[in-house]
Amino acid sequence: MNILILGGGAAGFFAAIQSKRTFPKSTVTILEKSPTVLAKVKVSGGGRCNVTHACFDPRLLSENYPRGSKALLGPLTRFGPQDTMDWFSSRGVPLKIESDNRVFPVSDSSQTIIDCLFGEAESLGVRVWTECPVESVRKDDTSGQFMIQLKSGVEHSCDRFILASGSSRQGYAFAEALGHRIEPPVPSLFTFTIPDPVLTALSGLSVQNAHLRIAGVKSLSQKGPLLITHWGLSGPAVLKLSAWGARHLYDTSYKATLLVNWLPELTEEDLIDDLKAYQTAHMKKAVFTKSPFPEIPVRLWRYLVAKACIADAQTWKEIPVKIVGTLARLLNQSTMIVTAKGPFKEEFVTCGGVSLKEVNFKTMESTRCPGLYFAGEVLDVDGVTGGFNFQNAWATGWIAGSSVGG
Repeated sequence: MNILILGGGAAGFFAAIQSKRTFPKSTVTILEKSPTVLAKVKVSGGGRCNVTHACFDPRLLSENYPRGSKALLGPLTRFGPQDTMDWFSSRGVPLKIESDNRVFPVSDSSQTIIDCLFGEAESLGVRVWTECPVESVRKDDTSGQFMIQLKSGVEHSCDRFILASGSSRQGYAFAEALGHRIEPPVPSLFTFTIPDPVLTALSGLSVQNAHLRIAGVKSLSQKGPLLITHWGLSGPAVLKLSAWGARHLYDTSYKATLLVNWLPELTEEDLIDDLKAYQTAHMKKAVFTKSPFPEIPVRLWRYLVAKACIADAQTWKEIPVKIVGTLARLLNQSTMIVTAKGPFKEEFVTCGGVSLKEVNFKTMESTRCPGLYFAGEVLDVDGVTGGFNFQNAWATGWIAGSSVGG
């Protein structure tokens, strides 16, 4: 059997390796248009490669995928993070779990993962052809074979075709040509631009556990670390919120009202009580001087004090009850205007891709075109930051490779 895989990324390599291991008599070839393979693996995790996430309950793990959570439950049960860790460890790549449950190679180098994947493919006899851009893909009705036309003019045929092209327009076009519907691709995992010079002057300041929500959309909220940048807001809470709100924010041209709760463990009433108690104990001190809450850095506290129209020299004794209430409301719900995505193309993930309704997730085979399989981000599947997108690549690639000879 001749198996061709379009895409030399994580999903493509894993599908190729598993295809050759499961069906050793098959000819397995990866076609990659770029001069190098595994480019996203190289740069992921700041060059360390966040291989997976140490969440070993498939149901909890699947909740980290804004698109694809239900469809992925089966694949993540069959090949989950522990399987990923065992796979690399058994091939001489020790991994470590960091405090936030992200999993990295002990070497702290993505090259370790690249060398492992490339070495495994080579040892099995997988052919890796770089600089092989594909012009078109079609299925011959008579022979049932897939005809792959390269831009060089050379045509290849195969019995099975695995599309692992990532979130690329070309990959989507090939899927469409073979009868599939594409959910429109839009960016996911991005930061927020907030044109507030007083806020952005606090660039570099972080809060460990803020709660964010998009006004008017109850379902769009996230909690976690928040980072103030010189253009607005970033950090895990923002990235997660952007992932879950990818389509909504795209539809609103990335304009939204963001509500920030700086101390989500406390209610507004709790905050008022705590502020009043602090006021009583520090009557002669200037409000501006010190934050009453250890979680709120003094620079952020001064930002909120200024928002409450409290002068730098005013003491707690001079602050009326009404202003104490204003401070509590700002801590509980600061309003910020989002006007755009962050200025950098930091998003590595795209929301959209091949419709999940047209794929059998037990085999990753197309329900529209027999012999066509999918793996990785070419599907309408995307995870939040933390190793979840790579786990999708390993799981779907492994299942496609295990099933492609059937």
